Amino acid sequence: MKKEDLRIEALFDLNRTIAASLFQRFSYPWELLPEIGSLLMELGQTLPESEYEKFGDCIWVHRSVKIAETASLKGPLIVCEGAELRQCAFVRGNVLIGRNSVAGNSCEFKNSILFDHVETPHYNYIGDSVLGYRSHMGAGAITSNIKSDRKNVVIHCGNEEIDTGLRKIGGILGDGVEVGCGSVLNPGVVIGKNTTVYPLSSVRGVLPADTIYKREGELVRKR
Repeated sequence: MKKEDLRIEALFDLNRTIAASLFQRFSYPWELLPEIGSLLMELGQTLPESEYEKFGDCIWVHRSVKIAETASLKGPLIVCEGAELRQCAFVRGNVLIGRNSVAGNSCEFKNSILFDHVETPHYNYIGDSVLGYRSHMGAGAITSNIKSDRKNVVIHCGNEEIDTGLRKIGGILGDGVEVGCGSVLNPGVVIGKNTTVYPLSSVRGVLPADTIYKREGELVRKR
């Protein structure tokens, strides 16, 4: 893959998020991460009161959303139409949960944007990440968002190394990505559209679109 393949328009259909206007201000998805909180505060002010109920100063929840009594929500937070927050979902703030998405049982979310129809149903950690339209994290799959040496996250794309200037980046998942159960996405992983990751994988670097990741060094093109 080339650096151009990591641009926002290459990874995501911006018609599948209410945050399209926010993404359009940036070239690459990780550039958005430090600004999520302020951007959500800005976006929240534009949401129609007839559709969204506001809690406190910085939480907006569409009136159709299903929220379990045991869920814990902190803002800034926007939860869109048809979403479901299941038992013990823990939302730590700076999060957008897209239309008809699932924030599941005992999942934790922090500083992340979920596009529409995203599924994170069981025991997932999503931190400093962007999950594209119809992406899915299998049970126990997590994003690791900080390196053990605490240095800036570098995205490895072919022979190019991109210093993001950020200490925390989790996973950037393009539209239609499937991540198998028990997998770990290491800091700064970028996965192209419609790619599948086998269960129990430890993924590093950049994966191209329309591939199957079986193990490190073994990628198969989808037919």
